[in-house]
Amino acid sequence: MKHFKTLLAAVVITLGMSTFTQAQKVAHINFEEIVSKMPETLKLQADLEKLGKTYGEEITSAQKALKAKIDKYTAEEVSQTTAQNEARIKEVQADQGRIQQLQQVAQQELQQKEKSALEPIIKKAQDAIKTIAETKGFEYVLDSKALIVSEGEDLGPAVKTKLGIQ
Repeated sequence: MKHFKTLLAAVVITLGMSTFTQAQKVAHINFEEIVSKMPETLKLQADLEKLGKTYGEEITSAQKALKAKIDKYTAEEVSQTTAQNEARIKEVQADQGRIQQLQQVAQQELQQKEKSALEPIIKKAQDAIKTIAETKGFEYVLDSKALIVSEGEDLGPAVKTKLGIQ
Protein backbone atom coordinates (compact mmCIF):
# COMPACT_ATOMS: atom_id res chain seq x y z
CA MET A 1 0.00 0.00 0.00
CA LYS A 2 2.86 2.33 0.84
CA HIS A 3 4.44 1.62 -2.58
CA PHE A 4 1.10 2.30 -4.25
CA LYS A 5 0.90 5.76 -2.62
CA THR A 6 4.47 6.53 -3.65
CA LEU A 7 3.79 5.34 -7.19
CA LEU A 8 0.58 7.39 -7.34
CA ALA A 9 2.40 10.51 -6.10
CA ALA A 10 5.12 10.00 -8.72
CA VAL A 11 2.51 9.63 -11.50
CA VAL A 12 0.69 12.78 -10.39
CA ILE A 13 3.93 14.78 -10.25
CA THR A 14 5.02 13.46 -13.65
CA LEU A 15 1.68 14.31 -15.26
CA GLY A 16 1.73 17.74 -13.66
CA MET A 17 5.24 18.42 -14.97
CA SER A 18 4.40 17.26 -18.49
CA THR A 19 1.31 19.49 -18.52
CA PHE A 20 3.44 22.40 -17.27
CA THR A 21 6.05 21.72 -19.94
CA GLN A 22 3.42 21.56 -22.67
CA ALA A 23 1.90 24.83 -21.49
CA GLN A 24 5.27 26.47 -22.15
CA LYS A 25 5.02 25.50 -25.84
CA VAL A 26 1.92 27.62 -26.48
CA ALA A 27 1.97 31.18 -27.80
CA HIS A 28 -0.68 33.58 -29.06
CA ILE A 29 -1.10 36.15 -31.81
CA ASN A 30 -3.80 38.50 -33.06
CA PHE A 31 -4.06 37.03 -36.55
CA GLU A 32 -6.63 39.53 -37.81
CA GLU A 33 -4.42 42.47 -36.81
CA ILE A 34 -1.40 40.95 -38.56
CA VAL A 35 -3.29 40.36 -41.80
CA SER A 36 -4.96 43.78 -41.72
CA LYS A 37 -1.61 45.59 -41.39
CA MET A 38 0.20 43.68 -44.14
CA PRO A 39 1.12 45.91 -47.13
CA GLU A 40 -0.64 43.49 -49.47
CA THR A 41 -3.88 43.86 -47.52
CA LEU A 42 -3.64 47.64 -47.52
CA LYS A 43 -3.12 47.62 -51.30
CA LEU A 44 -6.04 45.22 -51.73
CA GLN A 45 -8.30 47.50 -49.70
CA ALA A 46 -7.29 50.49 -51.83
CA ASP A 47 -7.92 48.53 -55.04
CA LEU A 48 -11.31 47.33 -53.81
CA GLU A 49 -12.27 50.87 -52.79
CA LYS A 50 -11.33 52.14 -56.24
CA LEU A 51 -13.31 49.39 -57.96
CA GLY A 52 -16.26 49.96 -55.61
CA LYS A 53 -16.18 53.66 -56.39
CA THR A 54 -16.22 52.88 -60.13
CA TYR A 55 -19.23 50.62 -59.69
CA GLY A 56 -20.87 53.21 -57.45
CA GLU A 57 -20.48 55.89 -60.09
CA GLU A 58 -21.91 53.60 -62.76
CA ILE A 59 -24.89 52.73 -60.57
CA THR A 60 -25.46 56.37 -59.61
CA SER A 61 -25.37 57.37 -63.26
CA ALA A 62 -27.94 54.70 -64.13
CA GLN A 63 -30.14 55.82 -61.23
CA LYS A 64 -29.97 59.46 -62.35
CA ALA A 65 -30.91 58.47 -65.91
CA LEU A 66 -33.82 56.45 -64.57
CA LYS A 67 -34.99 59.34 -62.39
CA ALA A 68 -34.85 61.69 -65.39
CA LYS A 69 -36.86 59.17 -67.41
CA ILE A 70 -39.44 58.81 -64.63
CA ASP A 71 -39.74 62.61 -64.31
CA LYS A 72 -40.20 62.94 -68.07
CA TYR A 73 -42.77 60.16 -68.23
CA THR A 74 -44.64 61.58 -65.24
CA ALA A 75 -44.80 65.02 -66.88
CA GLU A 76 -46.03 63.52 -70.17
CA GLU A 77 -48.43 61.03 -68.54
CA VAL A 78 -51.59 63.04 -69.25
CA SER A 79 -50.78 63.53 -72.92
CA GLN A 80 -50.14 59.81 -73.53
CA THR A 81 -52.54 56.97 -74.14
CA THR A 82 -53.14 54.29 -71.54
CA ALA A 83 -51.24 51.77 -73.67
CA GLN A 84 -48.26 54.12 -73.95
CA ASN A 85 -48.27 54.77 -70.20
CA GLU A 86 -48.39 51.02 -69.47
CA ALA A 87 -45.47 50.45 -71.85
CA ARG A 88 -43.53 53.21 -70.11
CA ILE A 89 -44.25 51.68 -66.70
CA LYS A 90 -42.88 48.34 -67.93
CA GLU A 91 -39.83 50.11 -69.35
CA VAL A 92 -39.16 51.84 -66.02
CA GLN A 93 -39.58 48.55 -64.15
CA ALA A 94 -37.14 46.85 -66.52
CA ASP A 95 -34.62 49.66 -65.95
CA GLN A 96 -35.05 49.30 -62.18
CA GLY A 97 -34.42 45.56 -62.52
CA ARG A 98 -31.23 46.19 -64.51
CA ILE A 99 -29.97 48.60 -61.85
CA GLN A 100 -30.66 46.06 -59.09
CA GLN A 101 -28.89 43.38 -61.12
CA LEU A 102 -25.93 45.73 -61.65
CA GLN A 103 -25.76 46.31 -57.88
CA GLN A 104 -25.79 42.57 -57.17
CA VAL A 105 -23.14 41.83 -59.80
CA ALA A 106 -20.92 44.61 -58.45
CA GLN A 107 -21.25 43.32 -54.90
CA GLN A 108 -20.54 39.72 -55.93
CA GLU A 109 -17.53 40.72 -57.99
CA LEU A 110 -16.08 42.78 -55.14
CA GLN A 111 -16.55 39.87 -52.73
CA GLN A 112 -14.98 37.41 -55.17
CA LYS A 113 -11.98 39.66 -55.81
CA GLU A 114 -11.48 40.15 -52.08
CA LYS A 115 -11.70 36.43 -51.37
CA SER A 116 -9.31 35.40 -54.12
CA ALA A 117 -6.81 38.15 -53.28
CA LEU A 118 -6.89 37.41 -49.54
CA GLU A 119 -6.00 33.73 -49.92
CA PRO A 120 -2.29 34.28 -50.71
CA ILE A 121 -2.06 37.06 -48.10
CA ILE A 122 -3.44 34.76 -45.41
CA LYS A 123 -1.11 31.96 -46.54
CA LYS A 124 1.89 34.32 -46.29
CA ALA A 125 0.88 35.36 -42.76
CA GLN A 126 0.34 31.74 -41.70
CA ASP A 127 3.73 30.75 -43.10
CA ALA A 128 5.44 33.60 -41.22
CA ILE A 129 3.70 32.62 -37.99
CA LYS A 130 4.69 28.99 -38.48
CA THR A 131 8.32 29.96 -39.11
CA ILE A 132 8.48 32.16 -36.01
CA ALA A 133 6.76 29.50 -33.89
CA GLU A 134 9.20 26.83 -35.05
CA THR A 135 12.15 29.15 -34.45
CA LYS A 136 10.99 29.88 -30.90
CA GLY A 137 10.02 26.26 -30.19
CA PHE A 138 6.26 26.67 -29.92
CA GLU A 139 4.04 23.75 -30.81
CA TYR A 140 0.75 25.66 -30.67
CA VAL A 141 -0.15 29.21 -31.61
CA LEU A 142 -3.62 30.39 -30.65
CA ASP A 143 -5.50 33.44 -31.90
CA SER A 144 -5.47 35.91 -29.03
CA LYS A 145 -9.03 37.05 -29.77
CA ALA A 146 -10.27 33.70 -28.43
CA LEU A 147 -8.21 33.84 -25.24
CA ILE A 148 -9.51 34.95 -21.90
CA VAL A 149 -6.05 35.06 -20.34
CA SER A 150 -3.06 35.57 -22.58
CA GLU A 151 0.01 35.63 -20.40
CA GLY A 152 2.07 33.49 -22.78
CA GLU A 153 4.36 34.91 -25.41
CA ASP A 154 2.80 37.11 -28.09
CA LEU A 155 4.34 36.28 -31.46
CA GLY A 156 2.83 39.41 -33.03
CA PRO A 157 5.93 41.64 -32.86
CA ALA A 158 8.22 38.93 -34.29
CA VAL A 159 5.79 38.12 -37.12
CA LYS A 160 5.31 41.83 -37.88
CA THR A 161 9.09 42.20 -38.15
CA LYS A 162 9.34 39.17 -40.44
CA LEU A 163 6.56 40.55 -42.69
CA GLY A 164 7.97 44.10 -42.66
CA ILE A 165 5.02 45.62 -40.81
CA GLN A 166 5.60 48.72 -38.66
